[in-house]
Amino acid sequence: RVAAGAVAKKLLATKNVEILGHTIEAAGVSVRGRPSIEEIRKNAEANSMRCADPEVAERMVEAVLEAAARGDSTGGIVEIIALNVPPGLGEPVFDKLDAEIAHAMMSIGAVKAVEIGEGKDFARMLGSEANDPITVRDGKIVTATNKAGGILGGISTGMPIVVRLTVKPPASISQPQRTVDLEKMEETEIKLSGRFDPNLCPRVIPVAEAMMAIVLADHMLRSGEINPSRLTA
Repeated sequence: RVAAGAVAKKLLATKNVEILGHTIEAAGVSVRGRPSIEEIRKNAEANSMRCADPEVAERMVEAVLEAAARGDSTGGIVEIIALNVPPGLGEPVFDKLDAEIAHAMMSIGAVKAVEIGEGKDFARMLGSEANDPITVRDGKIVTATNKAGGILGGISTGMPIVVRLTVKPPASISQPQRTVDLEKMEETEIKLSGRFDPNLCPRVIPVAEAMMAIVLADHMLRSGEINPSRLTA
């Protein structure tokens, strides 16, 4: 995935499309507010949790290691952002851009939920609160807010595409767990030994970035936004 994503990112770079990923929650510790793009660029790759807030990253590490010391694991949420995506990508019915992104993200191990834009928070909004007002900025039609996460009706709007992934705690832990002895067909306990990942968020991010890149590159090739015959080595 990551190897293919590296190629896709090179294709996207010819059109100035940038993809960023960061951890916004791990082991119950969340970032404060929404980190800026500059903070994500500067800090996400500078700590082991890939968190845009260095102070919160330290608290995440402490919480993850505390659970690991008890033989347990933790989950979290990561966010993937695609910048400078051109409007018009995607198809309105079977190949909606958000549907293909969700498909790609759900194919990643440990990812159990995908949100685009405001995601589940839309359930508690009115239409007047959820809609993104359309305006003109620097001679371009844009939206004043980006609650839709850069996709409306399955088609990119030209605003940043924002996707959040819920990452479940790894199933392999060193605590005893209930299972079934298949020979006896009886309940029993199993205790695993070895090395276990206490949290998968930092590992998921490069894979999720790659999957975002692959989907966007595919749609940009389909639409003609990227023309392979015009690319130079």
